[in-house]
Amino acid sequence: MGKKYIDVMDTSFRDGFQSVFGGRVLMEDFFPALEAAKEAGITHFEFGGGARFQSLFFYLRENAFEMMDRFREIVGPEANLQILARGINTVMLDTASREMIDLFAKLFAKHGTTTVRNFDALNDVRNLEYSGECIKKYGMNHEVVVTMMDLPPGCKGAHDVPFYEKTLRSILDSGIEFDSVAFKDASGTSNPNKVYETIKMARKLLGEEVHLRLHTHETAGVSVACYLAALEGGANGIDLAAAPVSGGTAQPDILTLMHAVKGTDYDLGGLELDKVRKYEARFKEALKDYFIPPEATQVNPLIPFAPMPGGALTANTQMMRDNGNLDKFDEVIEAMTEVVERGGYGTSVTPVSQFYWQQAYANVMFGPWKQIAPGYGRMVLGYFGRTPVEPDPEIVKLASEKLGLEPTTENPLDIADRDPNKSIEHWKKVLEEEGLETTEENIFIAASCDKKGIAFLKGESPLMVRKISEMEEECKGEAMAGNYTVVVDGKKYNVQVAEGDAEIQVTEASSAAEEKPTAIVKEHGRGAIEIRSQTPGNVWKILKNPGDSVDEGEVIMILEAMKMEIDIAAPKAGTIASIDVKVNDAVEDGQLLATMD
Repeated sequence: MGKKYIDVMDTSFRDGFQSVFGGRVLMEDFFPALEAAKEAGITHFEFGGGARFQSLFFYLRENAFEMMDRFREIVGPEANLQILARGINTVMLDTASREMIDLFAKLFAKHGTTTVRNFDALNDVRNLEYSGECIKKYGMNHEVVVTMMDLPPGCKGAHDVPFYEKTLRSILDSGIEFDSVAFKDASGTSNPNKVYETIKMARKLLGEEVHLRLHTHETAGVSVACYLAALEGGANGIDLAAAPVSGGTAQPDILTLMHAVKGTDYDLGGLELDKVRKYEARFKEALKDYFIPPEATQVNPLIPFAPMPGGALTANTQMMRDNGNLDKFDEVIEAMTEVVERGGYGTSVTPVSQFYWQQAYANVMFGPWKQIAPGYGRMVLGYFGRTPVEPDPEIVKLASEKLGLEPTTENPLDIADRDPNKSIEHWKKVLEEEGLETTEENIFIAASCDKKGIAFLKGESPLMVRKISEMEEECKGEAMAGNYTVVVDGKKYNVQVAEGDAEIQVTEASSAAEEKPTAIVKEHGRGAIEIRSQTPGNVWKILKNPGDSVDEGEVIMILEAMKMEIDIAAPKAGTIASIDVKVNDAVEDGQLLATMD
């Protein structure tokens, strides 16, 4: 009897890029590695969707649809090219309307997609029905998903085998048409025994003919054990990546799993060791100039207690690195535990993982529950569907008060359909006003990427790729002597650097973000009360002008930080004396934003 054939999907060019580089890899740089993957005999690739859709428009000045077309040309017509979609979000930043979900499926089929892996972070099966219908309507394979993670210690009520069986039975009872089933653990926190029992349960429920696979990450250090458990439980497929975008926050390496199944009855995709090694060597050469964040290569033992997905972790740490507050990372991860516990146990995968992160970030930067991240608040209020368990009533009440929204049990698609800003007609008008073509692709780019999509279409988007050679060029010729702030073990220090044998001084730096607004002498048109930023970010909106009267707690301006809106409110009733920033300004931690009397 021959070995059992296990289908391997190579996630390097989607999840690997997202998990290591925040999705920021240029197509001309990775296409040589794709050629090598094809030569190695790989025929199943994850090639788009998820956060790798927006990242091309946001950071790379590249069109994701063009990238998908060229990817298909390289691998040929027979390859299984798979994308990741978030149910009623598809690849968008928010819940889409039904007509936008239909347009998503139409365009992704047009641009080379074979299979759509379709998941809902809340495991609300309603959110998979219409998107699954559209996927099949345009001739693509529908891989329906149950999302997984382990809950923080002491939490019960979801994310055990009975919960996954209930979810899978709901999918079957709903009549959703599908071609395969995947269990997706974006944080890599499910323990191997639960994986084995879950896959065994699913195999019994689905029968022997249904293709069944597991997706996980190495972030928590148990991915190889989980994959072996899944294979023992009856899985037909697993997701792997190739170095340099394997391990750490990404999927385990193809070579690692080939080693792990030695002496077993499993054949990993018919792959040959020497060919895979040549592919990885070409891949490393192709990306040798890309800066790999240290956290992308590490296993983090805190992740089982605060399930942050690998695909989101590096994107968030890169934003913190850009904003100069990476020293807060461990605190934010620590704060995620409570946020998950009180939020209703949605799976920590996009967009819910970002909601968890944003709320944890807000709790660290502004004090516990002083602000409610809009996404997290809308989730506990029911605007994205039903959470696996009821959220903490205190948090629901607080979210309702802060966001000015009532809790709802309405189908999120019905809410989206009533929103005129989520219609095709709305985005046609936006494109026309900007003097841009109203092609279906442009409509979808604008709708899914909003202002950044318009900026791309107008040729105004930034290029933000972290290459070592460019970083070295920026530093070349700069004088090193001077005063610097460095971070060691989470503490900031002022360091004086001098040339030669001069004496230097090191002092602990105080954080302006920890200072309360204090009265100062009024001068140069400024008021007696300073209002300072408590986080790095960008000025998104300014709502008040000098001379305006405000009540205590009234919002003066809104910052954008870590993909969330930060309200800057008046500390007391009074009059705005000065606004010290303008829209789109980058602001530092503790920077003066406004003054008032």
